[in-house]
Amino acid sequence: MRRPLSLLPIAALLAAAAPSVAAADTPASTSTPAPPSTVTPPSTVTPPSTVTPPPTEPPVAAPGRLRVRLQRVGGRNQTVLAGDRVRVRGIVKPYVAGQKVEVRFYRGAHRVRTRTVHVLRGKHRGGTFLLGYAPRFTGRLVVRASHRSTQGQASMAAKPKGVDVLPRSVSPGSSTAAVRMMQRRLSDRGYVVGARGQYDERTARAVLAFRKVTGMARTTSATSDVMRRLVRRNAGTYKVRFPSHGHHVEADLSLQVLALIDHGKVQRIYPISSGKPSTPTVLGSYRVYMKTPGTNAHGMVYSSFFIRGYAIHGYAEVPTFAASHGCLRVPIPDAIPIYGWVNMGDWVDVYP
Repeated sequence: MRRPLSLLPIAALLAAAAPSVAAADTPASTSTPAPPSTVTPPSTVTPPSTVTPPPTEPPVAAPGRLRVRLQRVGGRNQTVLAGDRVRVRGIVKPYVAGQKVEVRFYRGAHRVRTRTVHVLRGKHRGGTFLLGYAPRFTGRLVVRASHRSTQGQASMAAKPKGVDVLPRSVSPGSSTAAVRMMQRRLSDRGYVVGARGQYDERTARAVLAFRKVTGMARTTSATSDVMRRLVRRNAGTYKVRFPSHGHHVEADLSLQVLALIDHGKVQRIYPISSGKPSTPTVLGSYRVYMKTPGTNAHGMVYSSFFIRGYAIHGYAEVPTFAASHGCLRVPIPDAIPIYGWVNMGDWVDVYP
């Protein structure tokens, strides 16, 4: 028969273990409680973007066109007298409000004046500007205009325009440049001038012939009246009456001038003295039938006869009025070149 287990050892074991369990369940009075957690939870707010936006493109300036023309100037080569006011008119297309144009004036390569003008609204979507300038110098005046680029309109420049500024009068004591400018205007119209830049006798005769054709007093002075007419487009132009006569001579007795003409174009113009009232020059159209070089017994120098004893010839005295015995007198220095130009058989047309 088995012996029953003793309960005493088990009870002793339980008694020994009890204080340990109690100690574990009861907190000690001297221990510090743990602080709450300080970890910040992650934020749910999205920060602003730091990406730099692309740069904004500047507005594209509108292209345009700038033109300039000169007003109150005359002659084929655009000519004025010193002190005359030149009007500069410009056109800008298209018109853009607030734009300005710079206008510059040059004497040769030297800038003499600069003006900045506002562009005003004009017609047909264009803009205009207008200004004046009165040059006091003589020589070549060049006008340039340009527009600098802005946000509203691109840069542009006009084609330069030039004008010749002539002196108000020219005399034998004038500068070479002034005489040369006058000679060029006379030569353009067919008048025979002398040595370049010299107010010699031949140049003086050219002034006299120009005065005759324009109905002025018959002198050799290039006064302001002469210079004023030289800047006009057609002043002093000889009017050909017989262009169909080809290579020929015309003598206008009312003007007392002789013109050498080749197929309608005036080659040379000379002053003459025709027959006086008591011995008038024959009128009509004739052909040169004889030419005699040198000087004959009557003092006729290098003669070209066109009917009977009537001839074109040089002579010592050639007044500004009709004074010959019927021939067409020319100054002796002009006789030889005229003689060389006229051919046998050429027409000579004489009219009042």
